Amino acid sequence: GSRLVVSTRSYADFTPQASFDIKSCELHRLDQGPPTQALLTREQGLKYYRIMQTMRRMELKADQLYKQKIIRGFCHLYDGQEACAVGIEAGINPTDHLITAYRAHGYTYTRGVSVKEILAELTGLRGGVAKGKGGSMHMYANHFYGGNGIVGAQVPLGAGVALACLYKGSNEVCVTLYGDGAANQGQIFESFNMASLWKLPCIFICENNKYGMGTSVERASASTDYFKRGDFVPGLRVDGMDVLCVREATKFAADHCRSGKNKSVTLGLFVDPLLTRLLQGPILMELQTYRYHGHSMSDPGVSYRTREEIQEVRSKSDPISMLKDRMISSNMASLEEINEIDVEIRKEIEEAAQFATSDPEPPLDELCNHIFYNEPPMEVRGTNPWSKLKSVS
Repeated sequence: GSRLVVSTRSYADFTPQASFDIKSCELHRLDQGPPTQALLTREQGLKYYRIMQTMRRMELKADQLYKQKIIRGFCHLYDGQEACAVGIEAGINPTDHLITAYRAHGYTYTRGVSVKEILAELTGLRGGVAKGKGGSMHMYANHFYGGNGIVGAQVPLGAGVALACLYKGSNEVCVTLYGDGAANQGQIFESFNMASLWKLPCIFICENNKYGMGTSVERASASTDYFKRGDFVPGLRVDGMDVLCVREATKFAADHCRSGKNKSVTLGLFVDPLLTRLLQGPILMELQTYRYHGHSMSDPGVSYRTREEIQEVRSKSDPISMLKDRMISSNMASLEEINEIDVEIRKEIEEAAQFATSDPEPPLDELCNHIFYNEPPMEVRGTNPWSKLKSVS
């Protein structure tokens, strides 16, 4: 009876949009920050919920496949941090650029890659996004530069992408992500310096999930105010468990980077005329978030923190539950509607997992393909001088 009544409710029965109070951000070298109220439409809410829940279910399926020894090697899961990826994407344009570290499955999905291509990449099969040759840490898409396995090494690359945006005058920004474990890397501070000198449109984002591998931030960093660590770069600290907080902060940061000033910037010994339409420069965001799994699949995640700590975050701050509760309490969606979405997502994940365990392995003659872009076929030396392999762009 009641299920039938609810399922026949029209869209007119639901509240089309609502405003929610969100946590204010802590600021560094900024006169004002993002708004403390966020407007959410029903359409946006359902979209954010579907994406976050898909990411969660995808990571839980990856966990299962890993334990079955179908996925091998490095595998870092993102469950618990979904509000970061979804909020960031909601605050920038699809044509903006993004680069992250090795906990990259979620961003690969939000950048437009299907679940089946992600899972097939994890299982090393031909239908994977990188043809089965990249694995967990090396996935790519349009305007998405990975997936990088070396701690902190993606940050100067992100600054370079932002330099390209500035040089081309495209009014695009580059979101450059790293974790609290990478926050003490020297190359990060070099990137801050160059980005500030050249006023690069770069949003540096520290996803602070409280632990760098098995070391808490308090034991690893003399200062855990990561949003202030850019010194001369403006910064803000954001509740990374609330998708609306992250969205509003990202919009604020992107607007900051895009806002123009009529100055020229010297790169080396010359001033390029393309750079006279100058941007405000970089900004640094710290997203306070939490990962439910260990650092990687080889880390049980409970030797340096308690199960009770993890459960408390799940019960009080889970990003998916928070959005779901907001929507139901504001009459923007029904519980039955949410449950139907969950059923659809589970079906999608199961179908993707079936593909990722039945697709063929990449053939050996494709091993060296795509080393270079748009080059004629060439021979590549194998494991010894007499072993020759062919590479096709």
